[in-house]
Amino acid sequence: MYRCAIAAVAFCLIAPAAAQAQSQERQFPQNALRGALTLNTPTQATLNDRPVPLAPGLRIRGQNNMLQMSGTLLGAKLLVNYTLDMQGAVKDVWILTAQEAAKKPWPTTPAQAQAWSFDPVAQVWTKP
Repeated sequence: MYRCAIAAVAFCLIAPAAAQAQSQERQFPQNALRGALTLNTPTQATLNDRPVPLAPGLRIRGQNNMLQMSGTLLGAKLLVNYTLDMQGAVKDVWILTAQEAAKKPWPTTPAQAQAWSFDPVAQVWTKP
């Protein structure tokens, strides 16, 4: 009986937090670029029609912001925001929702990101 009560209390505490986490807008870092990503193998991908390596610690977040395994996404062409590590390998990937993809402009190259202004609170880029 006590177990049921504890489980019910835990559910009531966790459920609102989970619902809130799903409804919050994701915050992308200022160095996140936008591109079309296709995972070819667990270590290689095509990013904007160019081959790129995947970092050993690659993190892919789905549209629900949950981590996804790269093997489940092989061959799928995805619109993503991503970051690169110091060697130029893809390090972090966020698969975009339709609402996130509609936020334009978003830089696709490091040169654009350096030239444009970023508001991290509103998650908006402004061209000069």
